[in-house]
Amino acid sequence: MANSKSSVVLPFLVGVVASLVLGWWAFPKVLYSQKTQPIRFDHVVHVEGQAMTCDQCHTYRENGSYAGLPTTAACADCHSDVQGEDPEEQRFVTEYVQQGKEVEWLVYQYQPDNVYFSHIAHKDIECTKCHLDVANMKNPPVYYENRISGYSKNTMKMWECERCHAQNGASNACFVCHK
Repeated sequence: MANSKSSVVLPFLVGVVASLVLGWWAFPKVLYSQKTQPIRFDHVVHVEGQAMTCDQCHTYRENGSYAGLPTTAACADCHSDVQGEDPEEQRFVTEYVQQGKEVEWLVYQYQPDNVYFSHIAHKDIECTKCHLDVANMKNPPVYYENRISGYSKNTMKMWECERCHAQNGASNACFVCHK
């Protein structure tokens, strides 16, 4: 009798451990590809060193939507020439500013086309409530792209928006975010 119990329990435990390893380690590696930004952008140099705020580079359009990342021309206002000794800055000036090319930044929280997100409506909320705290990062974080959807792992999820709206008394009606 005891022998038959151990012949069932041992395979069950091996199956549980194998499932856990596959679920926590292997599945995310299969689902997400890892990418790095084309240029290592040091936010600390800009935020702490130059006392710049998020909205000095990340601006709004007239309709309140987020304009995205700054253009190379906007960066060239300060970086038409190399300012420091960072080899990445030198590469940025040489490969992008002097050649008039846009950097193909990987956007961590690009929203699906059916989502309208007004940054103006959320302007009183700290950026880090929804975004990665890149202001304190010398190196951009790894970009994880979902191989199925093509979206970043860090794209805001609908349940996160709904929870915040519920906690703050904002409407969760479909038309608020979906146009």
